[in-house]
Amino acid sequence: MASIKDVAAQAGVSVATVSRVLNSHPSVSPDARTRVRAAVDALGYRPNAVARSLRTDQTRTLGLVISDVLNPYFTELARFVEEEARALGYSVIIGNADERPELQDHHVRTLLDRRIDGLLVSPADGDSALMADVARDGTPMVFVDRWMPGVDVPVVRADGRDAIRDLVAHLHALGHRRLAIIAGPAATTTGNERVEAFREALRAHRLTLPDVHIGQGDFQADSGRRVTERFLALPEPPEVVFAADNLMALGALDAIRAAGLRVPQDIGLAAFDDIPWFVHTDPPITAIAQPTGELGRAAVRALVDIVEGRSPRSVTLPARLVVRRSCGEPAPDRRSNR
Repeated sequence: MASIKDVAAQAGVSVATVSRVLNSHPSVSPDARTRVRAAVDALGYRPNAVARSLRTDQTRTLGLVISDVLNPYFTELARFVEEEARALGYSVIIGNADERPELQDHHVRTLLDRRIDGLLVSPADGDSALMADVARDGTPMVFVDRWMPGVDVPVVRADGRDAIRDLVAHLHALGHRRLAIIAGPAATTTGNERVEAFREALRAHRLTLPDVHIGQGDFQADSGRRVTERFLALPEPPEVVFAADNLMALGALDAIRAAGLRVPQDIGLAAFDDIPWFVHTDPPITAIAQPTGELGRAAVRALVDIVEGRSPRSVTLPARLVVRRSCGEPAPDRRSNR
């Protein structure tokens, strides 16, 4: 097993410099940082790996690395993870990857160095050599919401395909035919899955998804705004824009309003990942809701099962369509409540 001294020797730096790089200290030069990272990867070095493999005690601490703490969906997920962990006698340390794979890997390394008992991760992309190494080394780990093909760990996620089919059927029944999607990153499993589910649902109604109606986003509001601006500039803009997450939907709404257009009179808007705000927008936004609380609790239970020597299975829960009024739905008949 490589030591920190081995890393320092291979990188041609001091042990202190290696330590600063591993802890993301800003005083290290870019060149030295690159050489240290290369040496870490080449030697397969992981801090405290030997000590961790020999210890028999537990810290009763779990690590959670989420894709974006500013995304309300992940904020809510983290809340339920923390609640369930506390109920089972564990504490949680949270790392925010900010949709950046390199920051995700930094948090994973740091958490392992802190001797956490297990990891919950929502991968920022589908290709991390570190994640594959962690799984092979036997560190208890569960993927939540997203996953990495080929990495053999339990996955706790929602399946949105049926809900997307319901959404497209709903839009078709309202008379909409030109539908567009703001997709998530192609490097994420959820980004790919939602585009393919949308395409298949359109095909079931003999509708197509031309390339000009697919906009590549990054699960951030700015990308939703930029893609929607491009959609609106088309000779024939889409009748409804489906944003593959809530932040991109808010960016799309900004772009629509900035263009002087109205939802749903001029263009419809729907979103994946329902959030409490959507019921308060004007109009309230039709969205696909994931069972966030159930996902967070199930992920913690699966991870604790591994930590405590049991063998959990992956868990897949259904998402559901929540119909509101952002796609041209008729206003509710208030007289029916009298």
